Amino acid sequence: MKSKLFKFGTAVVAVIAIFVIALPTIVHKLGLHPEYTGETHQLPAGTRALIVTTSHGVLNAPGETTGKATGIALSELTHPYYSYLDAGMQIDVASIKGGQIPVDPSGLGRVMISPEDKRYLNDPTLLAKVENSLLIDDVDFTQYDAIFLVGGWGAAYDLGYSEVLANKLGDAYYGAKEPLMGSVCHGALGFIDVKDLNGNKLIASRPMTGVTDKQVKELGIELTPLHPETELRKAGAVFESQTAFRDVFATHVAIDAEQRFITGQNQNSGLETAQKMIAIMARR
Repeated sequence: MKSKLFKFGTAVVAVIAIFVIALPTIVHKLGLHPEYTGETHQLPAGTRALIVTTSHGVLNAPGETTGKATGIALSELTHPYYSYLDAGMQIDVASIKGGQIPVDPSGLGRVMISPEDKRYLNDPTLLAKVENSLLIDDVDFTQYDAIFLVGGWGAAYDLGYSEVLANKLGDAYYGAKEPLMGSVCHGALGFIDVKDLNGNKLIASRPMTGVTDKQVKELGIELTPLHPETELRKAGAVFESQTAFRDVFATHVAIDAEQRFITGQNQNSGLETAQKMIAIMARR
């Protein structure tokens, strides 16, 4: 009897071990961080991108000062950054308050980490940009060909509230370079208060996407002050998304008719969003 129990216990442990080892592959196959297999392009020398991130690093209810560490979802920075870099672009990284960008530690876990995230960990150039990001107040947004807003839970606390960001995005939109505006997940919150020349919401009537209310509820993180789907709809955007048995495994990219706003649904959408922006720039 003891021998049978021992063999059964050994078999259970073996099955669990195999499952744990295979878990990153399983979630990848389900849809987490899909590989990009579409067209790629090289852009002319001197083409510039600005990546903008949150400066908020605590997952807390409004009014509270303590909570779990959060910040950017790392892949939502690394996926567009390396897409732009490999296309030949010059890239600056800025944040709402400048200085060190908070990185959500969950993105470095064995299941969540992506190849681009691992590249970042061995890239002193990007590591330095994250450690000492530019202050958005000091950046001339009109000098860039593409502007990309990074998501992560931290973005729910500051991107949508920053008058500086909204004003600079509006100035850039009407600037001579006519930059493409991109975002992924919570990054789209940075667009909700950008105004057109008549003082109306610039994104009104445009197809847009960001993390869905369904995904927020499924992850059980509803204490953040702003939710992208809700706020994009309030701003008059035509919200688009895909769904799955869990939206954390879904992905979608929305492009407006003018091809100025290219937005990605969630952490799975960063590569495709950036590559579609590059393709539009290449055709210009």
